[in-house]
Amino acid sequence: MRMLGVDLGRKRIGLAVMPLELGIASPRSNLDASGTLRKDAESILARARQEEADAIVIGLPLNDDGSEGSSARISRMLGQHLTDLGATVIFQDERMTSQEAENVMREAGLKVAAQRKAVDGEAACLILERYAQGVQNGA
Repeated sequence: MRMLGVDLGRKRIGLAVMPLELGIASPRSNLDASGTLRKDAESILARARQEEADAIVIGLPLNDDGSEGSSARISRMLGQHLTDLGATVIFQDERMTSQEAENVMREAGLKVAAQRKAVDGEAACLILERYAQGVQNGA
């Protein structure tokens, strides 16, 4: 099963692809957020089809206590638009993925400008890898 990971942002939408059985994700080029969830859903679905993804895993930005705030509601609305378009949607807790991705890139020696361009795709990779770990652990 091939998965497309989504890290939803206000300016950019990070994407990554992962064959579930391998558990290793690869970042893809970001999408520019359109400002309209419906249009973003259409763009994400087009990319999912291009990547031959069977499902879309959307990062769910939960609060530190695990509750859902406004950002999580926006992610769920995006997921509903994708579902309405016929996509299979899965949500995955994405707490701290962007910070973790920034730390990995900083340790790898990437300059700040390069980090800004790559952080969303790397966060999408982490979302997919967390999902795969949960599947492997029976969660």
